[in-house]
Amino acid sequence: MNLPIVYHPNYIAPLPDGHRFPMPKFSKLYELLLADGVADKTQFYSPVRPPEDWLELVHTPEYVQAYCEGTLDTKAQRRIGLPWSPALANRTCVAVGGTILTARLALTYGLACNTAGGTHHAFPSYGSGFCIFNDLAIASRVLQQLGLVRKILIVDLDVHQGDGTAFIFQNDPSVFTFSMHCEVNFPSTKEKSDLDIPLPVGMEDDAYLQTLAKYLPDLLSEFQPDLVLYDAGVDPHVGDRLGKLALTDSGIFRREMQVLSTCMAMRYPVACVIGGGYAEDLDSLVYRHSLLHRAASEIYRQYQLCFPRYTFYGIGMLHR
Repeated sequence: MNLPIVYHPNYIAPLPDGHRFPMPKFSKLYELLLADGVADKTQFYSPVRPPEDWLELVHTPEYVQAYCEGTLDTKAQRRIGLPWSPALANRTCVAVGGTILTARLALTYGLACNTAGGTHHAFPSYGSGFCIFNDLAIASRVLQQLGLVRKILIVDLDVHQGDGTAFIFQNDPSVFTFSMHCEVNFPSTKEKSDLDIPLPVGMEDDAYLQTLAKYLPDLLSEFQPDLVLYDAGVDPHVGDRLGKLALTDSGIFRREMQVLSTCMAMRYPVACVIGGGYAEDLDSLVYRHSLLHRAASEIYRQYQLCFPRYTFYGIGMLHR
């Protein structure tokens, strides 16, 4: 059994020429993983569009209906930053389905990766910062409602604070939100995560990884989640035009190895999404996103040999 990876051709939707959101990266990531032999087609799982009542576990029915039907007002669309179209609405929902599927695969196999996801700026009644529906929050609520998990740890290493996710779970002890982000970056007004680690502009690889190592193992030991949702944004990279940190490709890869090996060594299942990334060079950006899947494939092979598959499922419950 190889690492489960989730992808759908509908992860792509047309945008106007010159739009700064790098929509082609999703299909290019899929193609690169195949071309470089990181994965073969048998490893890919295809999500389905979730029912709207699953979206409404997090978002207001009025917002879900307005977005899906294309009646959202112009101001709300500007706040999202993506012009509405039927294809984009479908893409948004299918990508949420992808994160739900990734989370369910992680519970079964210990580790799984999406090739999209990480829309952490979406709030219950509005979208923001290229984020329409909050896939991390929706996946958390769906799995809880299905009785598959009780406690979830969201590890958000996108360079921007996961403000929507923090707001959604601010009074919910069953979901712990951990965000390591650049202190002077979008959003200008931060929400309060359960643990926020604001980082100074220009932080480089070693200082970043030491900071992460200071917090993640203790969080796992203390919170004992049934599932970890990992937002592996690559916008902390030195070449990212919206980032302001200074990680290298090597630093990003070491980060992925560190997060995944820490969780897997403690037998906590991990579902990964790719998060943000906004480099001018699209091929370089896609390669950076692929570092998650390269690291995950390596970790998956290592730990599949060490632990029987069943030891991952609901492992947080076994700790208690």
